[in-house]
Formats: sequence, structure tokens, C-alpha cells
Amino acid sequence: MRFKYLEEFVGNTPLVKLKRLWQGEYVTVLGKLEGNNPAGSVKDRPALNMIAKAEARGDIKPGDTLIEATSGNTGIALAMAAAMKGYKMTLIMPDNMSEERRASMRAFGAQIISVSQADGGMELARDMATEMQSQGKGIVLDQFANPDNWSAHYETTGPEIWRDTEGTVTHFISSMGTTGTIMGVSRYLKEQNADIQIIGVQPEGESQIPGIRRWPTAYVPKIFEAQRVDRTLDVSQQVAEQTMRALATNEGIFAGVSSGGAMAIALSVAAEQEALKKPAVIVSIVCDRGDRYLSTGVY
Repeated sequence: MRFKYLEEFVGNTPLVKLKRLWQGEYVTVLGKLEGNNPAGSVKDRPALNMIAKAEARGDIKPGDTLIEATSGNTGIALAMAAAMKGYKMTLIMPDNMSEERRASMRAFGAQIISVSQADGGMELARDMATEMQSQGKGIVLDQFANPDNWSAHYETTGPEIWRDTEGTVTHFISSMGTTGTIMGVSRYLKEQNADIQIIGVQPEGESQIPGIRRWPTAYVPKIFEAQRVDRTLDVSQQVAEQTMRALATNEGIFAGVSSGGAMAIALSVAAEQEALKKPAVIVSIVCDRGDRYLSTGVY
């Protein structure tokens, strides 16, 4: 018998059919439950991939200090992967992120540096990470510009969706933060069937939805390629939170706010297709678990 290492359990997450929030005749709505990854989110995939690929190239070695700006899920995933592979981890994050996220990072042994949301939030955190690297304080993996981010989804998430839908997927919907998930999945699915619609989700107006960003032009992730997204739709914080709660109470899917936002858009697209009597299989990424948001009062 060969026992497995923890990293071998990243990916191959469940793809489940909604049965109460959606009951269409022509359209099927599926949620990919990324909270089932070891550290509880879709970010386990790129976190592990970025460290493993950098290590394989000789860019980093166990014992080095890694630095990353994060709003939460990537930080937790990187902290887990760093602990697993023997790295020190420094995470820089806005001070308005939930305490559950901070506690999770500390549990894995990461050092946390908080920056003021009022003074710049994630943009300030990204600048600080770059400055710390220039001062020799560690190595920035840079999820926003690192192709090892999107390649994790090209190599795993996309193929899993194609496999588990038996090639019937017609729409893929994902919230957009670093954009790694949507970039990697788009690449893979479009290679299988160019007609598959890739839909990105952004926050509406001034909505503050953890994990979903509308970046200032200077901070748009370098890995983002607009032509790989067929439609970009906005969701409000209120609708995202309402849908998040509905997923829990009507489907038993306990997820975070960005997952609610993506699923709200998935249900809207499903209604469009149903009205046209067009058969469709819609896959929405359920990014993480709801337990890391409890202290914020959204539940």
C-alpha cells in the first residue's frame, strides 16, 4: 500500500447539481466545490503549483522566505503549502479581512503584516511585497503576474470540469480576483470547444466582496487577457450575500461571498438560456467555505 501526501489531495473537487435554487427544464446548473481542498479554497491549486514550479526551476529552495500580498484565500493556501514544503511565509493583507482568515494563516505558521484598507488595501499590499523583495527580505511569488497561477487551472480545474460534465459544459462562470482561475479554465475549455462561454464576475459599483476585484488600470493582473472572457457581468454585494445564504439554506452548500456572487450570475445566465429554451450546462466555481466569514456577520 502506498500512502499519499497531503498535496495529492488538492483538486478533484466535487461537481454538484443544484436541485432547489434551480429546477429548469433545459438548463443544468452545477457548482464546483473548491472548499473541499485541504486548505479550503480554489487557491490551494495555484498556491501549491507556484511553489512546486518555482522549486523545480531552482528559483527557491526549502528554508527560503516567501512573500505574498493577499486578501485571504491565497494566503491561507500559500501558508499551508509553505508549511508542507518547508518555507517561511510572510503575508501582507488589508486590515478589513476576516479574523478567521488571519487565524488560519497564523495556524500554518505564517507571519502576517496588515495594511490599512483606507490607505490603499490590496494595491498597497502588492506595492509593499515588491518593496520587501527589493530589500532582500524574501521572494515574491506574485500570483498576479505568475503564469504558474493560471497553469494550475489549465492542468487541473479545466480538465476536471470537462471530464465530469462528459464534455457537455456550455458555460463557465467564475468570480475574478487575480483572474488565475478564469484564465486557466478558459484556455483549457476553449481548446476542447470554442463555443463554450466564459463569463467573469466583477463587483458592482462600490461593492466590497472578498475575492472579487475591479482593479485600477495600473493594477490589473498581468496574467489577465481580456479576449479569454466572453462576457463580464457585475454583481452587487447584497445579491452576492443573499445568494450565498440561499446556497446554504436551500442546497446545503456552505460557501463564501464571492461564491454567492458567481452563483447569482450563474442563475441569471441559466434564466436567460431557459427563456430561449436552449439546453445548457452551466458550471460555477464555489470558491471556498463559509466558515471563514462567520465573524463578519454575513450569516
